[in-house]
Amino acid sequence: MLSGDQDLPDGIGMARLAWTRLPTADGSAAASASTSAPQDELFVGAVESLDYEVIENYAYREEQAQRSKFWVPYYIMLKWFFALLIGVGTGLAAIFINLAVENFSGWKFTLTFKIIQHSYFLGFLVYILLNLALVFSSVYIITQFAPAAAGSGIPEIKGYLNGVDTHGILLFRTLVGKIFGSIGSVGGGLALGKEGPLVHTGACIASLLGQGGSAKYHLNSRWVQIFESDRDRRDLVTCGCAAGVAAAFRAPVGGVLFALEEVTSWWRSHLMWRVFFTSAVVAVVVRSAMNWCNSGKCGHFGAGGFIIWDISGGQEDYSYQELLPVAIIGVIGGLLGALFNQLTLYITKWRRTYLHKKGKRVQIFEACLISLITSTVSFVLPLLRKCSPCPELEANSGIQCPHPPGTDGNFVNFYCSKDNEYNDLATIFFNSQDDAIRNLFSAKTFHEYSAQSLITFLVMFYSLAVVTFGTAVPAGQFVPGIMIGSTYGRLVGMSVVKFYKKLNVDEGTYALLGAASFLGGSMRMTVSLCVIMVEITNNLQLLPLIMLVLLISKAVGDFFNEGLYEEQARLKGIPLLDSRPKQIMRNMSARDACKNQKVVCLPRVSRVVDIISVLRSNNHNGFPIVDRGQNGEQLVIGLILRSHLLVLLQSKVDFQNTPFPCGPGVLNRHNFSDFVKPPSSKGKSIDDIHLTDDELGLYLDLAPFLNPSPYIVPEDMSLAKVYNLFRQLGLRHIFVVPRPSRVVGMITRKDLLLEEDGDIATTELQSTVRAHLNGKTPGGNPHLQRPLLDSLMIE
Repeated sequence: MLSGDQDLPDGIGMARLAWTRLPTADGSAAASASTSAPQDELFVGAVESLDYEVIENYAYREEQAQRSKFWVPYYIMLKWFFALLIGVGTGLAAIFINLAVENFSGWKFTLTFKIIQHSYFLGFLVYILLNLALVFSSVYIITQFAPAAAGSGIPEIKGYLNGVDTHGILLFRTLVGKIFGSIGSVGGGLALGKEGPLVHTGACIASLLGQGGSAKYHLNSRWVQIFESDRDRRDLVTCGCAAGVAAAFRAPVGGVLFALEEVTSWWRSHLMWRVFFTSAVVAVVVRSAMNWCNSGKCGHFGAGGFIIWDISGGQEDYSYQELLPVAIIGVIGGLLGALFNQLTLYITKWRRTYLHKKGKRVQIFEACLISLITSTVSFVLPLLRKCSPCPELEANSGIQCPHPPGTDGNFVNFYCSKDNEYNDLATIFFNSQDDAIRNLFSAKTFHEYSAQSLITFLVMFYSLAVVTFGTAVPAGQFVPGIMIGSTYGRLVGMSVVKFYKKLNVDEGTYALLGAASFLGGSMRMTVSLCVIMVEITNNLQLLPLIMLVLLISKAVGDFFNEGLYEEQARLKGIPLLDSRPKQIMRNMSARDACKNQKVVCLPRVSRVVDIISVLRSNNHNGFPIVDRGQNGEQLVIGLILRSHLLVLLQSKVDFQNTPFPCGPGVLNRHNFSDFVKPPSSKGKSIDDIHLTDDELGLYLDLAPFLNPSPYIVPEDMSLAKVYNLFRQLGLRHIFVVPRPSRVVGMITRKDLLLEEDGDIATTELQSTVRAHLNGKTPGGNPHLQRPLLDSLMIE
């Protein structure tokens, strides 16, 4: 327990109290901690917490009082209008990406197929060069223009909605890099998908719309700059995430559930309605584009342009005898998914530690080398496989044998001596990923693939997916995961067909279950993934089996490690707060978490030079403000943010000559928008402040700009309860104070139902309010006053 003040060299007395933060709650707060764990060093300087809490200072209250009665309806209407714009924008971006990828892939396969009619070696060279050119364009865009666009972007967006701001993830150049980088990487045949980057794309579109565009590139408009708080932008980004999933999989309901289950740490019913509306808009936009492309105006864009693998014509029922092989698929998915997470974690860590530190040229060379390896494997391995004769197909099956490479259909003819033969390995290897998955999912295609070909593809593609993940290109893991899972699922299905000869079993059904199991074992999603799989396959009858394999695969995977996004977020230094506190926190108090660091307080009226000194000497983002009570004791009257202090120092209009509290005229000098942090920006820095010697000797009254009502917990509260409060309310700071000595009032449920029962329910609340209005708070200070001694703060 600390007591007493220590004088600064300039003579201003200031309490120096123990400072700490909730574990992994705010990276920047740990910069001065001498006892920080090594893993926390990764967080320092890389990220910053968002201000989801409303700062109810005088500027905010004055702005609220000046708003007319039409403001709330206008504000709500504008939120719905922006939800519409986000849906349209994300849908158009998805259409553009799919059109480009399908046409690039179609041109590539068409040209390669024409050349191999004369020379397979020349066709091999053309195929490699086309893929290399597309991948090079992608990695060049990322390394030179938009580094934040690398990867899937889902860990970063998940961190943003968890309260962590990683610089650069929502910039306009990140959006451009994500779109064009995805086209190059997916069109270049790498073992990755475009679905994860589409989630990031939707979030970028939402953020840019909310901030009115990009000021750097002069693509902004003042009339839409109404959503200025991090809380409002958080809602828009949530809509963008759901829109990205809805556009990627044509799964609007799955998009809503993905935002609810996977990326957000809080939820509100009003937000769910807007997210649902946004996903519905995306579905309409995508469907309209599909109908337009069906007329043949989209080039090589065909049935495989948007993911939907219709298996409704396959297996219609299942027997209890199939539950055992379904459970086996779930176990395999959990094991392979956990292994995938661990391998990608090790390789990505090695890549960041030794490889990417050598510069951008090494990153470009790495991506191009992986492109050469992937192209060689996908072209050469089918050449080593013998062709099989086309099976006898039903007249009304709609399946044609053979098909040329790069076209939508099964039974690809590749390096076959006869016209009525096909290469089963080329059907899934020398093809676009969407078409390959459609072939694996296809119903009534018994004995299309040999077990040897499926095992070869599984081993090679699994290895390529592990190595490719983490390169400097936009990369999603949904489609590669579906490819891997559907391969071993079809292998199990072939075994079931042979073992249960009397049952109506379809190999494509087990390919679907395998895809769901691997995604569940790797990403650890359940409800949203289940709905997405049902929506993209148009088969509701298999819902119980999908639920079963997801539950089993997730349970098996959780036994070994965390989900893919959580592992990658930790590797990138994004301090996510999990959905529940760790067990050890239940045996710790809030004071136990606040014992290693220093918290710096500022007096209500501070000298400018002292504020500058405090800001330069530490990286804290929040400072308790203290004032003298009537009895001479120091009391905490609120909290002021570092960003707000920088605004005041840069404007200089609030400087004063005397060390006394200012008058009410200060309220007219600032609007609430003056203190809003610029979106997609690091904001102001102390290095941007330039003051003369005379200005450094002036004073600044901080009372009008502080948050007079920060959240407070007693020092003996369980750290688990503090954790839940911190996460569920999206807080950035919590004051930890000694156990209060007296109670000034108590609020119950009926006190919060003022509109429903105003005469009875407000009796208890009115007595408390009246006591405050009469100045009966401790010390008589109109501000919310708290004891200073032994007060701590969690940031």
